[in-house]
Amino acid sequence: MIDFNNKGFFKLKQNRDYADQVAALLLDGETIIDAYKSMRDGVVFTTKRLIVVNVQGITGSKKDFTSIPYKNIVAYSVETSGTFDLDSELEIYLSAVGKVKFEFTGKTAIVEIAKYIAQHSL
Repeated sequence: MIDFNNKGFFKLKQNRDYADQVAALLLDGETIIDAYKSMRDGVVFTTKRLIVVNVQGITGSKKDFTSIPYKNIVAYSVETSGTFDLDSELEIYLSAVGKVKFEFTGKTAIVEIAKYIAQHSL
């Protein structure tokens, strides 16, 4: 489970490694928008939800998958990259759970992700 007290993730970089691992969790008609990975953890954005991958243990063979449906997001904030600051950020607020922040580096489909969140949470 996401540690909502530690509200942040290491810098995530576009990487399809976890897209393959969460494929078995997808619903009929659900497709992957994009996938990102930090040193060990990651997040996969689908057309219906975020699936956060929390790698556990020394070997990393144990993984926790947390599903956050877009419909459960009560508010969100997107910060796009700029000329000198190439990082972008996404903060999502979930009722009764708290806030989680994702920081991205490099190429990120942050605007497309924001559209999917808006379509499903508004």
